[in-house]
Amino acid sequence: MASISERVPENISGAFFVDNTCIDCDACRQIEPKVYAPSLNGYSFVYHQPATEVERDRALMALVTCPTGSIGTVDKIDVKPGIEALPELVEDNVYFCGFNSEHSYGASSYFIQRPEGNVLADSPRSARPLLKKMEAMGGVNLMFLSHRDDVADHEEFHQHFGCERVLHRADVGSGTRSIEMQPDGNEPLDLADDLTMIPVPGHTRGSAVLLYRDKFLFTGDHLAWSEERNHLYAFKRHCWYSWSEQIKSMERLLNYKFEWVLPGHGRRYRAESTAAMHAEMQQCVAWMKKQ
Repeated sequence: MASISERVPENISGAFFVDNTCIDCDACRQIEPKVYAPSLNGYSFVYHQPATEVERDRALMALVTCPTGSIGTVDKIDVKPGIEALPELVEDNVYFCGFNSEHSYGASSYFIQRPEGNVLADSPRSARPLLKKMEAMGGVNLMFLSHRDDVADHEEFHQHFGCERVLHRADVGSGTRSIEMQPDGNEPLDLADDLTMIPVPGHTRGSAVLLYRDKFLFTGDHLAWSEERNHLYAFKRHCWYSWSEQIKSMERLLNYKFEWVLPGHGRRYRAESTAAMHAEMQQCVAWMKKQ
């Protein structure tokens, strides 16, 4: 719970505030950029108090999503609108989960609702309101884990829904040895007719992305959109395994069609077409080779 006495000094006066436990994960700024902004000191703050009901509800979405509980309100406020807005529809049958976990440094996760069985891409917090929402939406049949950093509450989701989990063997550790599916190597794996797991070593040795319906690519920490650079990019400063291998992995993705990039960290991005996304990917690879 955020502490009023620990509010960061940049906060504008009013109902909402951010305290000094913020880890600068960017989740609140992605959800409601009209309220939250980045500080030069490495955290978020409230630069504009919500002026409309929509802004207020989205500020509350950010509050319940915040992985460290760093967003608060001066007076007690009903956070129900923020809870009820999650999971939030991205497009078609794909949802942003919210309820980001501190254990994954605030990474985003996604829920795919499909007749053949619902899929969870990376792990949010196993918060009761989210579990109840997912129950109402049909539960979780498969949990795809992009890499070792974003597994968060995978065991709680497995216990609650009985879902099978998949994580590349190279990223399996002491907390993930019980995972049911542990594919190895660099060959893509069809998890279903519309789901393909594609190994992309680089960020970690066992990093992988999930391609859904040749439209949505769930990328973990392999690929994201940079508003600052205005193009797709990869995190060289946070490449824990091999930058050269990550470039090769990115080049292999040029063989696939998709319109959406849905990352754990970084901004999501939708191209106008698969051809436009291919051009963006080519630009990303060229940029990576210059780093």
